[in-house]
Amino acid sequence: MADIDRMFQQAKDTFGRIDVVVNNAGVTKYLDIMEIQEEDWDRIHQINAKGVFFCMQRAAKELIAQRQGGRIINIASIAGKGYAGTSNAAYAASKGAVISMTHIAALQLGKYDINVNAICPGATLTTMGAETMAGRAASSGQSIAELEQARDSKIPIGRANEPEDIAAMAVFLSGPRRTKTSPVRRLTWMADW
Repeated sequence: MADIDRMFQQAKDTFGRIDVVVNNAGVTKYLDIMEIQEEDWDRIHQINAKGVFFCMQRAAKELIAQRQGGRIINIASIAGKGYAGTSNAAYAASKGAVISMTHIAALQLGKYDINVNAICPGATLTTMGAETMAGRAASSGQSIAELEQARDSKIPIGRANEPEDIAAMAVFLSGPRRTKTSPVRRLTWMADW
């Protein structure tokens, strides 16, 4: 909690106020359901679910105190919506928790003009994604190139997301036009576009 307090204080010291908070924390590793150990589960949930919750809670407190509304954007994953190609069950459960927390927060914070949304990216070209792909290759005996080709063939645009794709959605959700979109009806934004 001290890290969260420091982060918010530093943001207020630097910018004078909080307007938008993007919770973009996430860890995983490629594990079969029978391989997940308690320490794997705890680490994944500590960062992906608990960290996001308490950051979101602190953001809500700051935004309510400022009395000018604001935005909270949580980065979830299509894994949290039951995507079959996820890295492991613990990761999927943690991102499902983020989606559920986002929904409840949107319902409870809307009266303060605080919009709360989740972005649910699919495959994204990050270090974490590359590590997951390497684990999948080692487990399956297929090459990374074969796995990437199979993955990309299932995506309508024929490629994985770039981090900039996800950032563009976060910028949209942060902006003034976002106020015209219901945070509850259009809660999770799939980013496999």
